[in-house]
Amino acid sequence: MKSDTRAPTVRSLARTLGLSHTTVSDALRGAGRVDPATVRRVLKAAREAGYRRNPLAAAVMSELRRSRGSTFRGVLAAVDNFEPDRPPHGLFHRALVRGAQSRAADLGFKLEEFVVNHRDLTVPRLDSILQSRGIHGVLLLPSWYAPDWSELDWSRYAGVYTDYIIDRPTLHCVCCNHYRSSIALLGMLATRGYLRPGLYVEKGRDERTQHRFSSAFRTFLDTHANIEPVPPLIAGERSRAEFEAWFRRFNPDVVLGHFTELIDWMEGCGARLPETHGFVSLNVLYQTRPCAGLDQQPVELGGRAVELLIAQLQRNERGVPEWPTTTTIPARWIEGPTVRPPADGPSGDRAASPERKRQTAKGPWNVESVT
Repeated sequence: MKSDTRAPTVRSLARTLGLSHTTVSDALRGAGRVDPATVRRVLKAAREAGYRRNPLAAAVMSELRRSRGSTFRGVLAAVDNFEPDRPPHGLFHRALVRGAQSRAADLGFKLEEFVVNHRDLTVPRLDSILQSRGIHGVLLLPSWYAPDWSELDWSRYAGVYTDYIIDRPTLHCVCCNHYRSSIALLGMLATRGYLRPGLYVEKGRDERTQHRFSSAFRTFLDTHANIEPVPPLIAGERSRAEFEAWFRRFNPDVVLGHFTELIDWMEGCGARLPETHGFVSLNVLYQTRPCAGLDQQPVELGGRAVELLIAQLQRNERGVPEWPTTTTIPARWIEGPTVRPPADGPSGDRAASPERKRQTAKGPWNVESVT
């Protein structure tokens, strides 16, 4: 007689154990309506038989029963952390969620938002909500401080963090490639004649990216002999007086920083942009006036994070990964009036190429393409 090589199912386990299909299903789902001894018996039999529950299949059946056959759309969670002692999460988070929701919809899923530590939503309460609703995919949005999501029962979830570092637990991450993008940006600026760049970045922002902004800046200075060294200003807090003292002392010909108020401070020191000096925003979402800068692509980051999250669910991978990975996406350059145009641009010495005209007209392109 041939042995049965078919994959074990809930029904086959129920027949083997002499239990009802419903009892075995509830035991495997941890529904809480089964005697603990029976749960242990079912789980032991499932392990020995090599059974693996498919959360997407279970969600499909549940959704079909509720909707009476309408089109299935699985549910994912986008989880933010309310940090009352820091500025509220704003444009970057909203763009991340927008990109994640759009990509989730493309793939047949719905993404719902939850904000922990706000309006009495604690992590254990969130864990209970996700379990009761059968949500197994968790997209964690960036936190100002090192996040701690260890109170979630990660044996039930697949997770992706949309920033560089998460240690509690160590999950897969998706984030902007700040280091590579900064190196490429400085190289491009050098081709436009900016040979004395200066970096102004807040200490907290630099630390959140493991000093990738300042490391890229120092590496570029060390490896390009034609660049005049200007010490970066790593500010504990935003201070106009500190900035102006640094700017007057070292006179960088272009300043890299996050906020366009630096343009006002530069002009207060007598700079004229772009005639005498330049300014580049390291994140154009923060600009309050037109300028050149980097688009860190939060919409694309959100979309890629959802793709990785759904891929884990499709492979039935839940829990903390043994080998967490980091996926990075480079920033894109946004042309603007605060830097000199390229030499072959409309104001340059040579006629613009068709490709350069296309890039200038449409605005952004991958900053890595100009290295």
